[in-house]
Amino acid sequence: MRIASLLPSATEIVYELGLEDDLVAVSHDCDYPPEVAKKIQLTKIDIDPTRSTSQQINQWVTSTVHAGSSLYHIDPTNLARANPDLILTQELCEVCAPAFSEVKEACRVLNGGRKIISLEPTSLDQILENILTVGEATGRLPEARGRVAALQERIERIKTAARGVEHRPEVLCLEWFDPLYAAGHWVPEMVNIAGGIDKLGRLHQFSERIEWKQVSEYDPELIVLMPCGFNLERTISESEVLKFSPAWAKLKAAKNGRVYAANGSAYFNRPGPRIIGGLEALAEMIHPEIFTSIAPKDSYSKLELSL
Repeated sequence: MRIASLLPSATEIVYELGLEDDLVAVSHDCDYPPEVAKKIQLTKIDIDPTRSTSQQINQWVTSTVHAGSSLYHIDPTNLARANPDLILTQELCEVCAPAFSEVKEACRVLNGGRKIISLEPTSLDQILENILTVGEATGRLPEARGRVAALQERIERIKTAARGVEHRPEVLCLEWFDPLYAAGHWVPEMVNIAGGIDKLGRLHQFSERIEWKQVSEYDPELIVLMPCGFNLERTISESEVLKFSPAWAKLKAAKNGRVYAANGSAYFNRPGPRIIGGLEALAEMIHPEIFTSIAPKDSYSKLELSL
C-alpha cells in the first residue's frame, strides 16, 4: 500500500503502526519522526512561519480565509509522482491542513480511484479511535489495538491518581498569544483528567479568541502556553509579548511563578499518539505533589517572564 499523509498527527500514527515504508508522501508540516523529511512533500504555504511573528501569522491566516483562498497548495506533480492508494486528511480545521474538497479535487491528476480518509477528532477518545481507523484501513488493526490499549492505560493512571485531589487549580491554556486564543477541543478534557479546571477553554469545540479582560476576571492559578505549531523553544521566545499587557503582572499565575511554556506542536496541538505525553505533562504542572518524572523531557518548562 502507498500512503500519503496530509496531517502531522496521521503521519505519527502511520509510524506508530510500523508503516513507515508504506508512507510515500507527506505535508510540509510533517516533521516527526525526523526521517519523515525524506518523503515526497505534497503541500506548501505562502508564508514562512519560522520567520514570522504570531501577529503576522494570525493576520495572514485571517486575511487569506476572509478572501476565500486556501492556506495550503497541493503540488499536483508530486501527488502524481507519489501515486498513493490511501490519503489521510481532515475536515476539522482549515488552518491545519488542506480542505477535504481540495484533496478530492487534487486527486483528479491520479488515474483510478483513491481511498481518502478524513480524521477529525475533538476528544481523546476520538484520537484513539483514529488510530484504530488507520489500523483498519492499512491492515494493522491488531497493532493499532495494542497501541491504543497502552495509551488508555496511561490515561487511566492519571485519572486514578488525580481523582481524589483536594484542590483542583483553575488553569488557562493559551493556544495563541497575539491575539489571545484559549485552547479548545481535547485540551480542556486533558486539564480535567489531570486534576484541574479550565473555565475559558471550549470543551470539544474550536479554540476561541479571548480578551485580556476575560483573563483578568478569570485570574487563573496556573497558565500553560501551548501555541499551535510551535515547539518549546519557539513558545518561550514568542511568550515575551505577554508581558506588554498591563494585566499580565497582576495575574495570580504570573505573580506566583506558575506559568509554563509547553511544546504545543508535539504534545498538545496534534491529535496523535504523543498527545498522551501532553496529558502527563499537564499532570506534572497542575499537581507536582502527585506526579513527578512522567512527562516527556521536551514537553514543558517553567517560564520566567521579566516584568
